[in-house]
Amino acid sequence: MNASVRNIVETALKELRPEASIESLAPDANLREELDLDSMDFLNFVIGLHDATGIDVPEEDYRRLWTLTDCVGYLEEHGAGH
Repeated sequence: MNASVRNIVETALKELRPEASIESLAPDANLREELDLDSMDFLNFVIGLHDATGIDVPEEDYRRLWTLTDCVGYLEEHGAGH
């Protein structure tokens, strides 16, 4: 897992849940469940990823962003960290 891309994901999550221990999340933990993200929180998370990377995440791809591993993989697949 690319550490710089994981940092981007963690930073976007920290903006939503500053009180959460994001660094201790398991790579395969469901982010919505673990961080109690509702649909608006998740949309703001996706916007944060876009702001940090310039990568557009279409709504049909939201289901590909359930875990840290999913998020990092998706962003790398679309050019982040290169």
